[in-house]
Amino acid sequence: MNDQTAFQRRTFLKGVGTTMALPLLESLVPSTAFAKNAPVAPVRLGFVFFPCGAVPETWKPSEFGSDYKLSESLKPLAKHQADFNIFANLSQHHGRANGDGAGDHARAAGSFLTGAHLNKTSGADIKVGISADQAAAKIIGKQTKLPSIELGIDRGRSAGSCDSGYSCAYSSSVSWKSATTPMAKEINPRLAFERLFGSTSEIANAKSRALRKTHRQSVLDLVAEDA
Repeated sequence: MNDQTAFQRRTFLKGVGTTMALPLLESLVPSTAFAKNAPVAPVRLGFVFFPCGAVPETWKPSEFGSDYKLSESLKPLAKHQADFNIFANLSQHHGRANGDGAGDHARAAGSFLTGAHLNKTSGADIKVGISADQAAAKIIGKQTKLPSIELGIDRGRSAGSCDSGYSCAYSSSVSWKSATTPMAKEINPRLAFERLFGSTSEIANAKSRALRKTHRQSVLDLVAEDA
């Protein structure tokens, strides 16, 4: 049997074992064939905001250098320790009062990614600055289906006073498209899933939602069905 025109039994069995996640025929093609035309993975960037901060004593490592001991709060990231850095002794100056009085919670959220001083108001004249995530989305957002996605656990309010005279828009938003336009966040996991993995076709999306609702199929079930 010619090795160049036939695949080995081991390769076949390997392909069978991965049919749930990858179509069989694709798994039988030599990996070098895919490598030549493999697309470059898009750059990913994420920010996580802690509304009430973290406990410094259990968050900040007490050692410096590449082999530092992880703090109690960071221990769940132990297997990724070589892949990230921790910066200390930084200060968000524009998140301070700077003469504006009370309102630390609103200022913390509003200045987190903007690095800007908030215009203290509970009216429509909100103003802070474009956030780092949206500035990045303008550059790398074209590489993905969605330029950015904003997720949260509470919808919050976009108007009224929520913290000592600061607009609720400041307290409820860390992502800002512009100095005056906060990005709305998605708090429903199902809708977030639809945005990330749903089809651009409304008909296909409706069909997919119906299938998952009726049969509670897993993502792999749907992938196998498409294959």
